[in-house]
Amino acid sequence: MAEARQAVGFQFSVTHDGNLNINFDREVLKLIYHAVERGYKKRFARLLNSLHNGIFPFGPYILIGNTLVLTVLHLAGLDFFFGITQTILQGLNLLNNPYCPFDISQGVLWLVSCLVSAILGSLLTVSVVRFLLRLLFSYTGWIYMSRDQLRNPPILIKLWMLIIKGLISIRLIGKEISPGHAMLRSYQGALPSLPLPSVQDTISRYLESVTPILSPEELREMKALAEDFKESLGPRLQKYLWIKKLWSDNYVSDWWEEYVYLRGRLPLMINSNYYAVDAIFNQPTTNQSARAANVIHSAFSFRRLLQKQAPAPLMVQQFIPMCSNQYERTFNTTRVPGEVADTLVHYDDSTHVVVAYKGRYYRVGCYHEGRLLDPAEIQYQIRGILNDKIHEDDGERLLGVMTASNRTIWAKFRSDFCCLGVNKNSLKVIDTAAFVVVLDDYDYDYNPEDPSQLNHFGRMMLHGKGHDRWFDKSFCLIVGQNGRVGLNAEHSWADAPVVGHLWEYILVNDSQVLGYDGNGNCKGVVCTPPPSAIKLRWMFPTEAINVMEKSLTIAEAMIDDLDLYILPFFKFGKGAAKKCNLSPDAFIQLSLQLTYFRNAGQFCQTYEACMTRLFRDGRTETVRPCTNEAAAWVRAMDDPNKDNQAKLDLLKLACAKHQKSYQDCMTGKGVDRHLFCLYVVSKYLEEKSPFLEKVLSEPWRLSTSQTAVRGEFLDIRKYPDLISCGGGFGPVADDGYGVSYIIIGEDRIFFHVSSKKSCPTTSSSRFAEMLGQSLTDVKNLFDDSK
Repeated sequence: MAEARQAVGFQFSVTHDGNLNINFDREVLKLIYHAVERGYKKRFARLLNSLHNGIFPFGPYILIGNTLVLTVLHLAGLDFFFGITQTILQGLNLLNNPYCPFDISQGVLWLVSCLVSAILGSLLTVSVVRFLLRLLFSYTGWIYMSRDQLRNPPILIKLWMLIIKGLISIRLIGKEISPGHAMLRSYQGALPSLPLPSVQDTISRYLESVTPILSPEELREMKALAEDFKESLGPRLQKYLWIKKLWSDNYVSDWWEEYVYLRGRLPLMINSNYYAVDAIFNQPTTNQSARAANVIHSAFSFRRLLQKQAPAPLMVQQFIPMCSNQYERTFNTTRVPGEVADTLVHYDDSTHVVVAYKGRYYRVGCYHEGRLLDPAEIQYQIRGILNDKIHEDDGERLLGVMTASNRTIWAKFRSDFCCLGVNKNSLKVIDTAAFVVVLDDYDYDYNPEDPSQLNHFGRMMLHGKGHDRWFDKSFCLIVGQNGRVGLNAEHSWADAPVVGHLWEYILVNDSQVLGYDGNGNCKGVVCTPPPSAIKLRWMFPTEAINVMEKSLTIAEAMIDDLDLYILPFFKFGKGAAKKCNLSPDAFIQLSLQLTYFRNAGQFCQTYEACMTRLFRDGRTETVRPCTNEAAAWVRAMDDPNKDNQAKLDLLKLACAKHQKSYQDCMTGKGVDRHLFCLYVVSKYLEEKSPFLEKVLSEPWRLSTSQTAVRGEFLDIRKYPDLISCGGGFGPVADDGYGVSYIIIGEDRIFFHVSSKKSCPTTSSSRFAEMLGQSLTDVKNLFDDSK
């Protein structure tokens, strides 16, 4: 592909007779003008959004009207703010002094003092209402109520609901037509902070959670360590944690991001990043360039919605908001490696993406003169890349493997070989890109008769060939040769529900809004060809290439060791769980416990991710599904001496316990984040805690997560084929499993099971097959009892 010419904005020269000639490139000036204009528009829009969110639940017109009414009342002599108007007037009278060049009349000063006091009164009203909302949102007892109880709640709960609904509806006053939902970040200032549980409560919950896992001797030892910690070091650490809670919006999130993610030195590939695959029952086109163009355009469209804060905030029971802070770094974000800790770098704006194809990297500008290019124009650029015959630079094909290598090695590589010249400039283009797009030169597909195809699809989305992904970006879109798409996401900047929201929008917008013509190309006509993609240039010495080759050997060994199996389960879904009066999540989690026990002959410490976004800056907490009740039911399932009714009774108890544990975690009464923060404090104080060290060193041999489906952009019941079949992640423990699942509609569940081939006791396919049987056995309990 031809390189872009080096445009020069200004040139000047001095002639022999002393005249000054000035030449300028109009196109360059035009580009500069549009860049500056776009920057100011974004800043102004961000300012307006901040003002809207800052006065929520009041609208701007309501606030202005309130201010005018208060001003008139003050002018009439009615002071509702305890003499503040007179105080302001006295201060303004100081302006009438000998040094002032003009005299201000008392009438003007009185008007100004009334206006100022009215503005302060309005702002005080906003603050009081927001504080009241924060107090109301702090109550979480409603989460433990059943749906029937919420439909007909006790009088106090009903009053609590009515007050909340009334306060958040203030913005609708005086409007004949509802403006729709609140802005994405409107509730941020009203969300409560994450509560800090007591050391006693956390330790009690922890000891209860490990009872079915530990032997009697191990449990006695753990109880002794816990008692010693509770009586000695624990209270001291808790005091410091209280101070942090008072001075921060969330006592967990910043430490979780830094110590769990950014200070981790393991490769991101498989260990941290996760993947998502296409809506496998819907393939709108087999044209790679067209599909790439549509998903790129859709991603930028979602970014534009985020900039306008147009997506609806996630609400529970339609009136309890969840934190939306994680959306901030969805785009224009990269994880920069450091020798000790990485850094998340977020750029205010980016108008380009980086496209990787056959070992070459290209900068693709997606805006022209301030306008987002149409899909047909982006397809024109992608076609140019696919048809480009230029060879990659030495070492360029392997560069991506450094993002899949040890973080300290990657940091040193950047400082040694990417800090000067073209390498520095090209790396800057990748870092500042909105996101990365990878064009693979092989197909992906789904065939119910050949499970290996879907397994291959998932594997390639998770790790590729090791060198053909850029794992540092917030997310990479991956497009197969036959138009199938997938995604690989970096984990530190946000959790999977945020990426799932983006992915859901992209897939729906791609096929239902943008669409394709009869030939599978993007709709529209390219009147004026957009600027061609620019190939990035690299100059790597032999030493750098040797480092890349060595890193590739390690990455390929990790890839070869991964055992991934995707199980499409279509016998029944959440509809069956609901008919059994069970929570679908509890139904699946207990089936996972049954599967692991049948597979390994013992129980293990199990991790289930749970959102804590009812609180400001909330991320996740760990639900521990392996409870005493779950263990009792699992043992009973294969006990010939237990009849069907006994098994059913134990199952219901186990499901109720699981649901209670999940609710506790959602409301800040979990175990693991609190103990993690106590451990961080102990490290700061250089105090050794045998209890905390033992707790945090225990492996998670079964790590699970449910992928949520928002359904904001389409009716899932009518169009289940347009929903992605989810995604997954690598195993957390060398001898364990990683299980991700997504529930689609009433009768579809996809399970993504991962493990390591090097472990002789694990097998992802065996686990998946046994899981299918466990699900069926649970359902048969109810069928047989009818």
